[in-house]
Amino acid sequence: MPADPPAPTPPAALGVRLSGRLICASPDEAETVRRHLPEHLRLTLAEPGCLAFSVRETGDPMVWQVEEHFADRPAFQAHQARTRASAWGRATAAIRRDYAVTG
Repeated sequence: MPADPPAPTPPAALGVRLSGRLICASPDEAETVRRHLPEHLRLTLAEPGCLAFSVRETGDPMVWQVEEHFADRPAFQAHQARTRASAWGRATAAIRRDYAVTG
């Protein structure tokens, strides 16, 4: 008799993922993203619980693809709080975001 397949991994064990787009309304907003992004990436990748983080330009110079993966909900929430209080958060607060969060 064959062995039972392994049980699916519960969603909580997969951590928290954010996926979506940062959508600029003007060239000035796009330049703000470019100017502040390197430091935002550096700080985020150094956060406890950050498993992966990328913000990369798409074929549209006004749109960035955002992918985040954090170990758990507390790590994700800490990232959100740090981001809101950062130079990145203040500079990009008005830029439209289209994100989905799972986990």
